[in-house]
Amino acid sequence: MKYLMAIDAGTGSVRAVLFDTNGNQISVAQEEWTHLEVEGVPNSMTFDTTKNWDITVGCIQESIRLAGIDTEDILAVSATSMREGIVLYDAEGKELWAVANVDARAADEVKYLKENFVGIEEEFYALSGQTFALGALPRIMWLKNNEPELYEQVASISMIGDWVLAKLSGVIATDPSNGGTTGVFSLKERTWVAEMASRVGLKDDIFPPVLEVGMVMGKVMNMDVGLSANTEVVMGGGDVQLGAAGLGVTKEGDVAILGGSFWQQVVNIPSDAKVPENMGIRVNPHVVEELSQAEGITFFSGLVMRWFRDAFCDMEKLEAKERSIDTYAVLEEKAAKVPVGSHGIVPIFSDSMKYGRWYHASPSFLNLSIDPEVCNRASMFRSLQENACIVSAINLKKIEEFTNIEIKEIVFAGGASKGALWCQILADVTGCKVKIPEVTEATALGAAMAAGVGAGIYDTMVEASRQLVVWDREYIPCRENFKKYEAIAEHWQEVYVEQLVLVDRGLTESMWKAPGL
Repeated sequence: MKYLMAIDAGTGSVRAVLFDTNGNQISVAQEEWTHLEVEGVPNSMTFDTTKNWDITVGCIQESIRLAGIDTEDILAVSATSMREGIVLYDAEGKELWAVANVDARAADEVKYLKENFVGIEEEFYALSGQTFALGALPRIMWLKNNEPELYEQVASISMIGDWVLAKLSGVIATDPSNGGTTGVFSLKERTWVAEMASRVGLKDDIFPPVLEVGMVMGKVMNMDVGLSANTEVVMGGGDVQLGAAGLGVTKEGDVAILGGSFWQQVVNIPSDAKVPENMGIRVNPHVVEELSQAEGITFFSGLVMRWFRDAFCDMEKLEAKERSIDTYAVLEEKAAKVPVGSHGIVPIFSDSMKYGRWYHASPSFLNLSIDPEVCNRASMFRSLQENACIVSAINLKKIEEFTNIEIKEIVFAGGASKGALWCQILADVTGCKVKIPEVTEATALGAAMAAGVGAGIYDTMVEASRQLVVWDREYIPCRENFKKYEAIAEHWQEVYVEQLVLVDRGLTESMWKAPGL
C-alpha cells in the first residue's frame, strides 16, 4: 500500500495526516499552537516560525509512528494552511517575519491607504476580491514603517502552508487559492498583480512563482523531518478551498460550510464573475482552475466553543472522561433537550460578513434568565450552535443576492459536523438539505488529493474529489423550525446593531475590528 501525507497548519493547531491512496485516513498527529501579541504592538498576532516548525516536525514524525509504515511508501506530501497569514524571507530563503491570519496591527497603514489613495481599495477589490482588512499590503507597509531595516532585507513572500512546503523542498512558491488572499492578485488571471505593491510605494519584486494545486515542487530535501528523500513535495492551497475539494464541492454552484475555528460559507462561481460592488462578500480563487469562490466568514465559531467548554464545562469534561467520549458529545446530548431558540438567549460574537467595513460587537450573552432550569450550560451551548448557523445563513443569503444562485443543498464538514445536533440545526436554520461526508476533516483530505495529483494517482483535483468523497449521512430541514429560526435571525440582527452602537460609543470593546476602522 502507498500513502499520501497532508499537513494542515490551522489557526489553532497543526496536524499531519496520513491517507492511503483510496482516501482512507490512516493516522493523524495534532498539536495546538498559539499566536501571541507582540509586546507594544496592539492587535498583532505573530507567527513563530522557529517554534511552530518544531511542532510541525513533531506531528509529521508522530503520524508516521502511529501509522507504522515505511516512509518510502509515502509517495507525496502537500500542505494547506490558514489563509492571510504571511511569511517574509530574505534572499537566502530564511524567514524574517511572519504573522498569523487575523493579525490586525496595520490599522494606521490601512487608514493611510484609504485616505491617500482614494478609490484604490475598491479598484484592487474588483481585481482580487479582497479588501485591505486582512490583506498583505498594509502589513508589509507596517513593516516598512516600523522595522525598515528588516523590510529592506525582504526578498520573497509566501503563505504559511507554502512555508511548510518551502521548509520541506527548499522552494518558495504559492498557489492561487492561498496567495490570492493577499489581495495582490487577479481572480481572473490567477496570478500576482505586482503593480499593486509599487503603486502604494512597496517592493514589487518579492512575489514568488505561482503554481497550480497539485504541481510538483521537488522532493523532500529536509531530512530532519523523518520523510524519505524520494517523497514528492506538491503544491497545496488554502484551507477553505482545499477543504471544498475534499467535500466534492468542485462544480459551479456547489455550496459548502466548513465548521472549524472560523466558519466559512463558500459558493463556487466562474473565475471571471464580477464581484459585488459593495465589497460585502469576499471572493477567492478556487483550487479548481476556472472557478472562484464567493465566501462568507463567521469569526471564531469553533474558538468560541472551545472557550465555552474550557471556561464553564468542567463537569461535562469529567463525565466525558468517565464515559470515554468527547466533551462536545456530552454537551450536545444535553443541548438536544433544549427547545428551539434556547429559551431566548442571544449570543453576541461574530457579526455577519461586512467585508468592506467589518467589526464585531463585544462578546456577550444577552437575555439570560436567573432560572437555572432555563439558563444553564446546555441552553447556552445550544444558543452558540444556533448562532453559528444563523450567521452562516445570513452570509449565504448575501451570496445568493449577487450570484443569483439558489441554494438548496449544503455540504457541511469540519469539527462542527461530527455531532448530529449541530447538523440538524444547520438544516433547520438554512432550510436546506445538509450532507455530511464520511471524511469530515475535509481540509486534510483536500491536501492529500493535491499530493495524489502530484504523485500521478489522480489526473486532476476534480477527478480526485469524484473518486474519494463518500457521503455518510444527510439532514432534512424541519419547516416548522425553519420558520422559528427566521424570526430568531431577524431579532438577532436587530439586537446586534444595538450592540455595535455600544462599541461605537466606546462603552464596550469590539471582539475584533478590521485594521483601519
